[in-house]
Amino acid sequence: MKQGLRTRLKAGELLAGTMVTLASPEVAELLAAVGFDWLFIDAEHSPLDPEQVQLVMHGAGREMPCLVRLPSAGEVAIKKALDSGATGIIAPQINSAEAAAAVVQMAKYPPNGQRGVGVSRAHGYGLHFQEYVSSANDEVTVVVQAEHIEAVRNIEEIAAVPGIDAVLVGPYDLSASLGKLGKVNDPEVRAAIDKVTDVCLAVGMRLGIFGMTAGAVEPYIEAGYTLIVAGIDTVLLGQAAGRLLAQIK
Repeated sequence: MKQGLRTRLKAGELLAGTMVTLASPEVAELLAAVGFDWLFIDAEHSPLDPEQVQLVMHGAGREMPCLVRLPSAGEVAIKKALDSGATGIIAPQINSAEAAAAVVQMAKYPPNGQRGVGVSRAHGYGLHFQEYVSSANDEVTVVVQAEHIEAVRNIEEIAAVPGIDAVLVGPYDLSASLGKLGKVNDPEVRAAIDKVTDVCLAVGMRLGIFGMTAGAVEPYIEAGYTLIVAGIDTVLLGQAAGRLLAQIK
């Protein structure tokens, strides 16, 4: 039996994913067929609403692990994402241990947390309710984003929060918080990322990062990052179309 994403993540397996922003089950189905280990469904910076997120996961299929980046790290957003069948959540703008611990509480059922109980797609619409609720605390993946200089300053405490499975670095927002928007290779930005890297690796916390290309994420893979997001569906489509047109013209 194939191991779940959380088990593979905690084991240190390299997990390659890509970002989904289009409300198209067909696009998700195609990306799943390509062979990515997981899909990053972006409900923060894309127009995707909860119903569209669920439709995208329908397209990807139940065998494809999907992590949903939440529009915010609030209780309702977490419940909706997990109840729709997400393998886990990516909580944005987590800048303190207290915020990280609150996310864990909202993502786990009692006695490990305070996640509300509903009947939805995650539970097989009730057909597999008991099976799901009895295993969800062990299988749901909780990822927090370190994408602000405040998160960097508090990274030791954030990485020590029980129930956090990985820290995903957001280099672009991090650069913005330092007044250097988009300058992800600026020495100050690099130093902040290096601090997150060193602290997390020292305590065995898994690390993730986004890059537009394979070349952008390669140095991080070499540094020990294993939860990799490369490319965005819209950009991949546009670039492939552009290359084709250039070849024709």
